Amino acid sequence: MTNKQITLVQHSWKLLRSLDPQVVGDVFYSRLFFTHPGLRGLFPDKMESQHIKLIQTLNYVISRLDRIDEIDADLVAMARRHTDYGVRPEHYPPVVEALLWTLERGLGRDWSPDIQEAWTICLLLLTTRMQEAAKDAFAA
Repeated sequence: MTNKQITLVQHSWKLLRSLDPQVVGDVFYSRLFFTHPGLRGLFPDKMESQHIKLIQTLNYVISRLDRIDEIDADLVAMARRHTDYGVRPEHYPPVVEALLWTLERGLGRDWSPDIQEAWTICLLLLTTRMQEAAKDAFAA
């Protein structure tokens, strides 16, 4: 990611952080389960804590995008935990799609082609690393 893209992601995320995490999480997971209903079984029945975890994880990762190498071990560990929950590498693209959709709705008029590109690159970078770690976990 370029410095400009990192700045765009971090700035746009600051705009969304002012929203209720339950609302953002609900919009994201509703979209994910609407477009990929088969993924619903990977999550708990009550999603409130999941909404908070999603936002906390995004806060953590996005705040460190300019030092991404420092969180590589965290990304690997998260991917392995998700593997234990039944998440497979092919589940990551629908998550990226749902998150981009959620971000676009959440940012409204502040969403732009440059922000979309920055978020897409960011999410692909993160999920590619997690997919690699998950494949390693499945191979072990």
